[in-house]
Amino acid sequence: MKSILLVTFLLLSVLTVQSQTNPAQTDITKVLKFKNDNYDMGKITYGKPTEFSVDIENISAAPITIENVMVGCGCTTPKYEKGQVIAPGAHASVILGFNGSAVGNFTKVATIFFNGNVTKQISFHGEGVQQ
Repeated sequence: MKSILLVTFLLLSVLTVQSQTNPAQTDITKVLKFKNDNYDMGKITYGKPTEFSVDIENISAAPITIENVMVGCGCTTPKYEKGQVIAPGAHASVILGFNGSAVGNFTKVATIFFNGNVTKQISFHGEGVQQ
């Protein structure tokens, strides 16, 4: 009898944990659509700052909020509206700037944080050349 109760308790615990998991965490492609999330800057002049825009489209039925953008190093700067709500079907953008402080090939990353513990890693790469 005790083993039946223990098995029942364990099964209910597993089911409870699974039901609390946010489905957006496991498949962001069902919530948001991105353009330029792996951006190729091509050849850029060393020391010349440049930037690009990441387009975010909300393809879910619920509003999504941009909570934060964290960059991988001080050479990258984000521009975004903290707390911006993206309505279903609407678009928002995050602009990522790079100070051009690389000679040769480079790869940089930034992470966008949304409500509901949803995150998206953005990367960009290119080649810094001296003129």
